[in-house]
Amino acid sequence: MTRKLSRRALALGLAASLGLAGCGSGGGTSETTAPTAPGGNGLEKTTIKVGALPIPDPVSLYIANAKGFFKEEGLTVEPVTITGGAAALPQIESGALDISQTNYVSTFLAVSTGKKIKIVADMYQAAPNTFNILVPKDSPIKTVADLKGKTVLVNNLRNIATLAVTSQLKAAGLTETDVKFAEKPFPEMGNAIKSGQADAGWITEPFITANQNALGFRSIADTMTGPTADLSIAGWMATEGWAKENPKTLAAFQRAIAKAQALASGDRKEIEAMLPTYTKIDAKTASAITLGAYPSTLDAARLQKVADLMLEYKYIPQAIDAKSIIATSAG
Repeated sequence: MTRKLSRRALALGLAASLGLAGCGSGGGTSETTAPTAPGGNGLEKTTIKVGALPIPDPVSLYIANAKGFFKEEGLTVEPVTITGGAAALPQIESGALDISQTNYVSTFLAVSTGKKIKIVADMYQAAPNTFNILVPKDSPIKTVADLKGKTVLVNNLRNIATLAVTSQLKAAGLTETDVKFAEKPFPEMGNAIKSGQADAGWITEPFITANQNALGFRSIADTMTGPTADLSIAGWMATEGWAKENPKTLAAFQRAIAKAQALASGDRKEIEAMLPTYTKIDAKTASAITLGAYPSTLDAARLQKVADLMLEYKYIPQAIDAKSIIATSAG
């Protein structure tokens, strides 16, 4: 069934730093579950500012607010629109934000430079066809191997985009030096490729649907397969200091978010209803796009997979133990 993305959604000028931004079950190892006991009293802070991108990834923040999950915990959460997880790091360090969305590649990169960050809750995990390599319908490029010598657009260099594409290049017998990566915001990729500025693009939703419907683009690869299958994409971060100073507030946030994540995982209609309220994705598009998964728990094994891939492709100079950056629950 063909669906056209509205001009409003096509103009979505925000996803340039998707850490982007879905979830699924992790393999039963080393799991930190959000606390289950309710507790709205005795919070160190009753009002917190939380940074989020206007994209599908952090939908549970808005679900939790709309359903009163934060209120049940005695917590008032004020969402603040950010431009990217990496860009939000100075804001949580300065105290302008208490908690913020982050993508895991940016997080591990920051930790490798000595930043004291803790992941406090999971947010979004890749699912099939949520991060694809697209080409024009009449392009001679049929497979990843055909990308040799070509220019591939990504939203950010040396981040989840290039990591995902590089993993597919390796499977095709190529390396990252066999292609030229160039940066371009997601909303601009389609027209840039169509005009000949590049040969292909690493694209996520809602822009996959937009470019397929409006420009007839086709996918040559789902980049979340093989070593990147079900890859953890984004989560919620705080500084190590904030997490230590506000354990009860943190636990309240974790409980409410876990409840909203479970709701999002169990009922796509909840996501579809919420997206038009804080993004430029209209209701018709929200019902058509492919979504990732929304985990209710932090699984260290899933996060370790990201860190190990980054080490393999030399994004970080030495191994990082994912468990070391997960905030422990206050109970």
